Amino acid sequence: MQFKSLASSVIIAMLGAQLALLLHLPLPWLMGPLLLTAVCRYSGLYLYCPVWCRKAGQWCIGCSLGLYFMPAIVTVLQDTVWLIVAAIAFALWQDWFGSRMLVRFGGVGFKTAWFSSSVGGASEMSTLAERYGAEVDKVASAHSLRVLMVVVSIPFAFQYLGIHGSDASQFTKNTVFDAWGLLALVALTVSSALWFQWRNWINPWVLGPLLAAALLTLNGIHLSAIPPEIQNLSQMFIGWSLGCKFGPDFFKRAPQFLAVVGVCNAIALTASVLVAYALSWVLPVSVPTLILSLAPGGITEMTITAKVLQLGVPIVTTVQVARMVCVLLVTGPLFHWQASGTQQSK
Repeated sequence: MQFKSLASSVIIAMLGAQLALLLHLPLPWLMGPLLLTAVCRYSGLYLYCPVWCRKAGQWCIGCSLGLYFMPAIVTVLQDTVWLIVAAIAFALWQDWFGSRMLVRFGGVGFKTAWFSSSVGGASEMSTLAERYGAEVDKVASAHSLRVLMVVVSIPFAFQYLGIHGSDASQFTKNTVFDAWGLLALVALTVSSALWFQWRNWINPWVLGPLLAAALLTLNGIHLSAIPPEIQNLSQMFIGWSLGCKFGPDFFKRAPQFLAVVGVCNAIALTASVLVAYALSWVLPVSVPTLILSLAPGGITEMTITAKVLQLGVPIVTTVQVARMVCVLLVTGPLFHWQASGTQQSK
């Protein structure tokens, strides 16, 4: 039974990718599997994505991102310090704003509202929510909906506006494929991922390979490029795993809560566009790259968008990673501070 479900899941994910290619959807290998799998899951069809598939997809994304970090990129990244500061401040504002909206209109307590609004990794936020006694299922649902809204809205908006590759000339990477070099690259980056996982560090299958590949590239060691077929397959894995989160009862479990989450996400997306336009006046970074850097999506999804659309991949990656690390470090202490302030005001 499980094998049949896996086989049908693979077929639906592949079919979603092919339909997206036929319909000329943005990010077809990510968007197609995500949308078709989500629709099928919500309709009651039992589909699932093995953990190793998502890890394999994350490994490929992290590794391919690391290959962008050529030595010349360091000079460009020096100009992103203030962008990182702005992205962190903007993320903390989203947490503050979203948590208050959810407490007032979403019918949940402050704990659940706080961890549901934090712009961090979904799995990491769910872990923190469990540690602090929040409602983990609602926190996980909020982050799944957030990622879905961001992943769908930004690529479609960029395609409608014709935004593609405005920063491509600034960022190049090694495009030479070598079979033995690829095997060495796989061995080194997977070892780094396993090390991150063993150390229980955040997002190990993205950040581990990313760090290993970036260190190699920065030191002028170019083992091999990753073939486009493997990159497409990795995006399919990511979209497939995201779509499997939307079961038949997803929107029925807490409709009022998820409705408020959706409104908060829409406001955050609109605000990220406005802040990006404001920052473009003082930073030497294009508006589309700024939007992807500030958008309340996950590292994997936003960097895939940047990579496929060729929009400042190293900048988006650096800002998203720095923001996520900072948010995860301060979410717990800020929760205690906010909670104590709430108690004192009563």
